[in-house]
Amino acid sequence: QVQLVESGGGLVQAGGSLRLSCAASGSIFSFKAMGWFRQVPGKEREFVAGIDWAGGATYYADSVKGRFAISRDNARNTVYLQMNSLNPADSVVYYCGRGHGLVVRRLSSRYDCWGQGTQVTVSS
Repeated sequence: QVQLVESGGGLVQAGGSLRLSCAASGSIFSFKAMGWFRQVPGKEREFVAGIDWAGGATYYADSVKGRFAISRDNARNTVYLQMNSLNPADSVVYYCGRGHGLVVRRLSSRYDCWGQGTQVTVSS
């Protein structure tokens, strides 16, 4: 059973940065794509960024492209999301998820394991 634990969320001023981490325990996640999503209460979980199993391919939502960067360290079973130039619209709970396969998918239904989420709040 894989467990994912996110950390690194918090309160930051507009224009600031945060680095989210997602640590996996249990089965290794080296041969699975990983993704970061965010969710506003009452709405669908929204794709933010994804990285393939080897870390060679990354994908981003248009709203975060150029500001966020996803990376992974398979030796540490950890995936990261570096978030720069944050704005109040980025204030939401962020979740990491383990993909079904090797490549990144943008649909949350293509992920089979989720962390508990970490809150990001950006003040104006």
